[in-house]
Amino acid sequence: MNDLKFAFRQLLKNPGFTAVAVLTLALGIGANTAIFSLVNALLLRPLPGIEDPNELVLVGRTYHGSGLDTLSFPDFSDLRDQATGFSGLAACRRTDLHLGHGETAVRVRGSLVSGDSQ
Repeated sequence: MNDLKFAFRQLLKNPGFTAVAVLTLALGIGANTAIFSLVNALLLRPLPGIEDPNELVLVGRTYHGSGLDTLSFPDFSDLRDQATGFSGLAACRRTDLHLGHGETAVRVRGSLVSGDSQ
């Protein structure tokens, strides 16, 4: 208890150091809280609407024996209509989008995504 009293006396004697120490602790705790909240929302919690994330698969075709190539929309439609082994199918395509209007528009990366088709 004597050590705590001594520590508080020293902090009261040096208000500049005390302010810097408290501000540093506040910024550190705030930054850790913000980063954990982001990681928790994006990585630790399961995706909304997906019962078992381990069952998600990416379907495509090989292009000249190497790499995964995208399907055309007619190929996707045929696969969606004929495949019985999937509980649902959705198509997605990454693309460049323009956010804003006129000269203030900014190019951003985005995805065009269909809804679940079944």
